Order: sequence, then structure tokens, then C-alpha cells
Amino acid sequence: MGIVLNQSLKNTITTYLGFGLGAINALFLYTNFISDEYYGLVAYILSAANIMMPLMAFGAHNTIVKFYSTFKTKNALNSFLTLMLFLPIVLSIPLAFVGYVAYDTIADALTTKNEIVRDYLWYIFLTALSMAYFEVFYAWMKVQMQTVFGNFMKEIFHRVGAMLLLFAIYFKFIDIDQFMLGIVGVYILRALIMMCYAFSTRLPVFRFNRIDKLSAILKYSSLIIIAGSIATIILDLDKFMLNNYIDIEKVAYYSVAVFIATVIAVPQRAMHQILLPLTAQFLNENNKEGLKNLYQRSSLTLYIISGLIFLLIVLNINQLYVIIPSEFSGGLVVVFLISIAKLYDNLLGNNNAILFNSDYYRMVLVFGVILAVLAIILNLILIPRFGINGAGLATFIAIVVYNTIKIIFVKQKFKMLPFTSETLKITILLILLVVGFYFWEFPFNAYMNIALKSLVISIVYGLLIFKLNVSVDISEAIRKYLKLK
Repeated sequence: MGIVLNQSLKNTITTYLGFGLGAINALFLYTNFISDEYYGLVAYILSAANIMMPLMAFGAHNTIVKFYSTFKTKNALNSFLTLMLFLPIVLSIPLAFVGYVAYDTIADALTTKNEIVRDYLWYIFLTALSMAYFEVFYAWMKVQMQTVFGNFMKEIFHRVGAMLLLFAIYFKFIDIDQFMLGIVGVYILRALIMMCYAFSTRLPVFRFNRIDKLSAILKYSSLIIIAGSIATIILDLDKFMLNNYIDIEKVAYYSVAVFIATVIAVPQRAMHQILLPLTAQFLNENNKEGLKNLYQRSSLTLYIISGLIFLLIVLNINQLYVIIPSEFSGGLVVVFLISIAKLYDNLLGNNNAILFNSDYYRMVLVFGVILAVLAIILNLILIPRFGINGAGLATFIAIVVYNTIKIIFVKQKFKMLPFTSETLKITILLILLVVGFYFWEFPFNAYMNIALKSLVISIVYGLLIFKLNVSVDISEAIRKYLKLK
């Protein structure tokens, strides 16, 4: 776990910094510097791009991670990597052609509620293509066991870019149309920088030789397009569907609520970058004991860390909604639902990495289709009835069902669970702290209340975790940080 903890720690710091910048953007700058309508439009464009991205990447980013360590000769490896660089183009060109020919038809279907979307559909395509190639170049670095720079670009770069653009529009250096173009430009620039860095680490050697595993590679890439991405785009699916039922400014309100809750996903996102190649290595070497150890320790570590974030969000949410504009407070229920769903995500540890890199990856496609269909049906039923709260409830139910299916499947095929007796201790601790702190506030303004309450919760939670010694990794990290013997 040494390399995992080392790079995960750096990635966690980077990811939290990125989310901190994102919080400033989402909660303060977007809400005050541009209209709610255009904030909702930005959220819609990025959500639609995230939905399209896996399709345009053609699964290449996941395929690189799975198959890279199986090639033993340079020629074969270079031919494989060449294929991965060109695969996204295979689908992007036809999609662009269809988009050009059928633009009006597509626009009519997507603008039944919000006509403002019509003029910005190409922005979705360009952003999705940039996201796709960014992930390919990031995977290029992951297999070299170098994830830190890529995580910086993934979590911080585009948020800094958005922040600069928001200040530029606030000081009237640019207008709203230039701002929208700038958002797309940030994602294009990010992909180009990642390409330069990836190629500086391992320069591509273009080889078009026949690949022995070509059939297996293409089959995996085709299936993983949906299977490897469905869980990550489920929240974007909600925003995409909300556009057809509610005014677009309410998509902004939902986006803020989801952003607050998804801070819980930061540890998982940070650790996943290095867990993915390590899991693939254990599977390729048939190291069952190492895989089980990684499964349980990653689950426990992520549950403890995300548990603290869950407490800080849930126990401070009322004061946070005092700070931001009042119209955004309608997302309170969404925050609770998505927070619990994301906490469950962390509890799975490297479950996704096991499924994506094993011979059972085809089943992830089945699970993904179940999740997508369930989410769409639930959204169609609940959004018209409950608005953004219905979208949150639909996502919560879909994620709980999806995660439970994956846990059961890994248990059946690999004979292991992520849970231990320590998992139950942490769950009881979280429940007791929520009950004990939710209705307690300091008699100060919201900013002071959040700061002091967060400090008290962090100290109490940290001490109890350390005293209970529920995780060797966490306890050792605390001892090292506090310089205890």
C-alpha cells in the first residue's frame, strides 16, 4: 500500500484543492457573476459532454490500463498504444457528421423547455472530444504509475480556468458569449497540455503491426464504453433530463446541491487513480491474497476518510445554505440523498477496478444498463412530481441498487467482501455523531459556526478513530503526522 498511500495522499490534496476552487466557483462566483440561466446552461453543457465523453473515447482510456501490462515486447506494446491513440477518432468523425447533418432535429429534441440550449450544441461535442482525449493521455500516465500531474490537471486546471473567466466577465473584459467559448477552450487546452506531458514521459512510437489480442481489445473497448462510465455519468444524466422538465436556472440549483455532496467522492477519486493499475496487476498475476487485502484495506481507508467529509457536510449544511443565495436552498434534500449515495460509493473500495480489469468486465455492462434504465425510469417518474428532489431520489435509489449488485457479484466470483468488523464500528460511530451534532450550533454567524463546528467534529472523529484503531493504515498515518511512537 506504500505507493497507493503516497500518490493517494498527493492526489487527495490536489483533489481537495480542486474542489475548494470548485466550491468558490459553484457557490459564490457563478451564483453572483452570471445569471442563473447561464449558470444552468454551463452545467447542462458540461453534463452532456460528460455523458458523450466515454462514447467518443471508445473505451480507450480503460483499455490502456487493462491491457498495458500484458504486452511483453516493445513492438507489440507500441502497436497497442498506436491503436489507442486513434480509436477515439473512429467514432468522433461519424458523430460530428451526424451532428452536422441532423443539427436542427437534435436541437428540436433538446430544446423543448429551454430554447437557449439550441445555439450551444456544438460546444457539447468539442468539450466531450477534449475530455475524451484528456482521459486517454491520463491513462497513458497511469500505466507508468504516475498519477499526480494528471490528477492536478483533472481536478484543478479547468476550475482555475473557469475562475479566471468568471472574473473576466465580472470586470467586463469579456461578454457572456466569449465566456461560453472560453469554457470550451479551457477543456481543449487541458487536453493538449496533458498530451505534451504524457508524450514527454513516454514518446509514442507509431506502429501499425498486427496485434495478437486485437479481437479481445476491441471487444473490451466496445463493451467498456458503457460499462466503465455509467456510474460516473449518472449525476450528469439527471441534469440532462432536468433540462426537459424544469426551467434551466433550476438545473443550476441542482448542480450546486450535487457539487456539495460529491465532495465526499474526493478520496475515492484520488485513490482510484493508483488503485486501478495496481488492481490490474494483481489480476494479471493471479495474486488473490494481494487483491483481497487491497480490496478490504482500500474500502476501510476510503470509508473512514469519506465518513469525516460526510459528517462535515451533513452537520454544516444548514449554515452553508445561510451563506449562499436563498434560492439555492431548495437543494437541501438532494444534498442528503447524494451524500449517502457517495458514502456508499467509497465503501466499495476498489470494487470497480476489480470488475473493469477482470474477465467479468462484460457483466459490468449488464449492471450499467440496469443502472441506466433504472435511473431513466425513476427520473421520468420522480422529476415531474418532485422536481430536483425527485432527481436526487432517483439517483440515490439507482446508485444503492447498482452498488449492492456489484458487491454481491464480486463476492460470488472472487469469494471476498470489502466489509470487516471494523466497517460496522465506523458505521455506528457515524450514526452517533450525526445524531449528537446535527441540532447543535454555536451562537455565532454562519462562517464562524461552520469553522468551529468542523474543528470540533474533526477532533472528536479523529480521536475516536485513532483510539478504536479500526485501520492500521490510518492509525500509522496519524502516528507519523503527530510524531507518536
